[in-house]
Amino acid sequence: MVAVIYPFTWQHTYIPVLPPAMIDIVCSPTPFLIGLLTSSLPLLRELPLEEVLVVDLVNNRFLRQMDDEDSILPRKLQVALEHILEQRSELASDQGDRSPDCKRGSESSPLNEVVSEAFVRFFVEIVGHYSLFLTAGEREERTLQREAFRKAVSSKSLRRFLEVFMETQTFRGFIQERELRRQDARGLFEVRAQEYLETLPSGEHSGVNKFLKGLGNKMKFLHKK
Repeated sequence: MVAVIYPFTWQHTYIPVLPPAMIDIVCSPTPFLIGLLTSSLPLLRELPLEEVLVVDLVNNRFLRQMDDEDSILPRKLQVALEHILEQRSELASDQGDRSPDCKRGSESSPLNEVVSEAFVRFFVEIVGHYSLFLTAGEREERTLQREAFRKAVSSKSLRRFLEVFMETQTFRGFIQERELRRQDARGLFEVRAQEYLETLPSGEHSGVNKFLKGLGNKMKFLHKK
C-alpha cells in the first residue's frame, strides 16, 4: 500500500507487522496503516474498532468495510483503474505458463509494471497538472495557486474530490516538497505527468479515455514481451 500511493507518502502511523501484544493500537483514533498476522484475527474481532477498513490479503477479501468505498474517488477514474487491475489476473496467468526462469525477479515482472503504471497514471489524472500552477515568488520560493489548480479540472466529481483531498496531510506533504525545490522534480510521476499534459488540448484537463487507452497499450506491450 505504501508503494501503491506513490508519488504521495503515508504521513501517519505505519506498522508493517504489529505484534499481538500491541494490538490495542488498532483502536487509535488517528489514521494508521497496520499489518497483522492471521493468528491475530481472533484478538482483532474482540476490539471496539471504529472507522477501520480490514482486508484479508491471504484470501483476497474484505473483513470490514466502511460502506463509502464507492463514493470517495471520482467514479469514472475508479472504474478505469478497476478495469485495468482486473486484467492483472490474465497477465498473471500468462506469467504462470512460462518457464520458471522467466518468473524470476518479481520486482521487474510485467505484472508489477502494470499495477505500478496503473496507479501512477491514476494519480497523474488527479494531480498531474500541479506544475502548471506553481508560481515563483521574489525569493524563488514557489507557491501552488490552489483555487486555480482545483478549478482547472473540467470534471465536477474530480473537483469535489480535490477540494477534500487538498486538505489532507498527504497532499500537503506532496505539494510542500515541490514548492521548496529550486528545480523541478524528475521522478517517474513527473515524467508521466509531463507526457500526459503534452497530450491535452490547451486549457483542458480531462483524460479518462486517454487513461484507459494508455494503460491498454501498456498491457498489450507487456503481453507481447
